[in-house]
Amino acid sequence: LSCPDGPATCVTKVELRVSCKALLDRDTLNKSDPCVILMVQNDGQWIELDRTEVIKSNLHPVFGKVFSLDYYFEEVQKLRFEVYDIHGTHSIGTRDDDFLGGVECTLGQIVAQKKMVKPLLLKYGKYAGKSTITVHAEEISGNNGYVELSFCAKKLDDKDLFSKSDPFLEIYRINDDETEQLVYRTEVIKNNLNPVWEPFKVSLISLCSCDEDRKLKCLVWDHDSRGKHDFIGEFYATFREMQKISSGNKVSWDCMNPKYKQKKRNYKNSGVVILTDLKLHRVYSFLDYIMGGCQIHFTVAIDFTASNGDPRNSCSLHYINPYQPNEYLKALIAVGEICQDYDSDKRFSALGFGARIPPNYEVSHDFAINFNPEDDECEEIQGVVEAYQNCLPKIQLYGPTNVAPIINRLAKVARYHILLILTDGVVTDMADTREAIVRASYQPLSIIIVGVGNADFTDMQILDGDDGVLRSPKGEPVLRDIVQFVPFRDFKTASPAALAKCVLAEVPSQVVEYFSHKAISPMSPMRDLPTPILSPVATTPTE
Repeated sequence: LSCPDGPATCVTKVELRVSCKALLDRDTLNKSDPCVILMVQNDGQWIELDRTEVIKSNLHPVFGKVFSLDYYFEEVQKLRFEVYDIHGTHSIGTRDDDFLGGVECTLGQIVAQKKMVKPLLLKYGKYAGKSTITVHAEEISGNNGYVELSFCAKKLDDKDLFSKSDPFLEIYRINDDETEQLVYRTEVIKNNLNPVWEPFKVSLISLCSCDEDRKLKCLVWDHDSRGKHDFIGEFYATFREMQKISSGNKVSWDCMNPKYKQKKRNYKNSGVVILTDLKLHRVYSFLDYIMGGCQIHFTVAIDFTASNGDPRNSCSLHYINPYQPNEYLKALIAVGEICQDYDSDKRFSALGFGARIPPNYEVSHDFAINFNPEDDECEEIQGVVEAYQNCLPKIQLYGPTNVAPIINRLAKVARYHILLILTDGVVTDMADTREAIVRASYQPLSIIIVGVGNADFTDMQILDGDDGVLRSPKGEPVLRDIVQFVPFRDFKTASPAALAKCVLAEVPSQVVEYFSHKAISPMSPMRDLPTPILSPVATTPTE
């Protein structure tokens, strides 16, 4: 697995809009003049990112200011909103009676809910009366797909002496620095003053940088085989103008030659270019699905084979040190802390493999570590941690390291899952595991494998398809690359957050790939899905 070193080229940007209700009235003569400050946490320090305008004398303000943030699924991005009553100047009062309340959350929680409403808290966790803050999230980036355009022209100027012009069309995007970037050049239509060019597809990023009002410079030329093309005319357009065709309007432009316009008094144009068809193909982003109500469920599978060492011995990888969590717990908490924002009920399946379990002490490769086969879920990440600590004295570490049974079980579940497998060695059932992963690549599942301890994990790299395509023993390739493998020791000197960032970075694209393959849009009504992929807690779909 190669972890991303620098920032991704296409960062997802999120806009947050804020409003408050029933703010405390701190002023004696008139109502509070509220302002919201947005703080972000950097290396444990709260830093002001931005603030809203001040709204005079209003206890139910709706702020016009829009906060813009970069969003990363693989990071815990802690935010704090603080509401103050501003007096005269724009400075924040230090007096406690100027503070109207605050709230802490993560950016992941906001996007998962799309609209988050929380009570405002004063110092020491006291409620600020019935005051609430509402934060709306909207994605503003994403590549937004591609468009298919069809152009023709009428009555172009004839530039050839013995035949008609051989026209082609060029479209340039005008960048912010006024430079021009060629977006598309059509084919040449021979000997024709009324050409109909072939339809073509272009991404919205390359056409207009996803800015509907960006200027596009369009040139029509008469082709010359020696490369000295004759200029027929030009026009300027925007993607917003082009989209008027969808409401039945005719979209056309006069093709102008500036020299002729200057010289000829009766000059009208050098022809007309007409947009005959526009098909917009929306490509959905990870946040489209999350804000459309997709839940991501988190399951952890823990290796309880004998090679971990006796948990009562301080050298064991399963040793519970009251002062320092072991590697299993560090990896579980780092990854689970991020995944929990995307699961509304905050209940997580916790499974074990490779141990003899009560009451008969038979070996199991798929058991609930809370010993409740009817409900293997634990309350929040802390519940998983407690179940793990409680089960260690009750089981006998054994073997072998078989993970295929758990992968096969998760592949039958109809909701999107992240399966975190924590293991201290190379899997024993490699052929079965490869087969299980190929099957699972067709299902709503992403698999993260973290190698704990100092074993030689070279053979595990085969499961991570980064260097080539993983195949089943019969040679069948995976549909999607769904496995990320990383040894924990690579992150021993870094923070657990760095491990989570590395292993979770690919999950958003895996989720999008799955839903795209199934042709499921974020707006799909529940009843139309082949299986209930989106959980029943779906919120209003985004678009």
